[in-house]
Amino acid sequence: MGIREIEIASGNNLIIHELEDICDSVTGRALTGSWIWDSAIVLSHWMSTQAKLNFDFTNKTVLELGAGTGLPGLTAARLGASRVILTDIEPLIPVLKKNVEVNGLEDRVVVCQLVWGSDELPSQLSELGQFDLVLLSDVFFDAAEMAALAKTLNKVCGKGTTVWGANELRPWTSESLRELESEGFGIVELWNQLSDGLHEEVTGGNPEEFSVFQLVPPDQDFKHLEVWSPILA
Repeated sequence: MGIREIEIASGNNLIIHELEDICDSVTGRALTGSWIWDSAIVLSHWMSTQAKLNFDFTNKTVLELGAGTGLPGLTAARLGASRVILTDIEPLIPVLKKNVEVNGLEDRVVVCQLVWGSDELPSQLSELGQFDLVLLSDVFFDAAEMAALAKTLNKVCGKGTTVWGANELRPWTSESLRELESEGFGIVELWNQLSDGLHEEVTGGNPEEFSVFQLVPPDQDFKHLEVWSPILA
């Protein structure tokens, strides 16, 4: 197990444990959520340096879907959220719990298993109802999974819910976003790495391009927002 210390803002660090040799029991492939992806670092940094200027995290309820190691959700807790739920598939639950513990956030962060598209939500989610903020990092990967993600988002989002998702821009990212659009979600690009000058600071020189998107649930009005148009062919 590797351990990384991530600076999410000046003087504010989080300790993140990563797993090794954790594989999908069906495919035998490594579970990609067992280590930190740059998109999670990008989202956490953006939240703590830019989003907080317009979004007050204090006393908010926050849900992270496909949390992996939980960095963005833990960042929300550090920024003042009163209740954060980190969710992922069962093999990743131990490392999520470990990261909550080592950062001393047990009083406001809980962990539970959640498979996108499930008909029933875990009790920890259903008790809180609709969340103030939902976080996603590097989940716009497989277009075939977007219908299940949309189903879960519709269950946890209300008229006042904000949804942010950071993603590396790959040739297939647009396909996933189009699938979410077909499910009724508005897509707004809030930030792009190449236009912001945070390249070296956030990703340590990774040459890939990243964006932060806002997903607007079907029951919310997004006509006043500048809607995303496909970035990649």
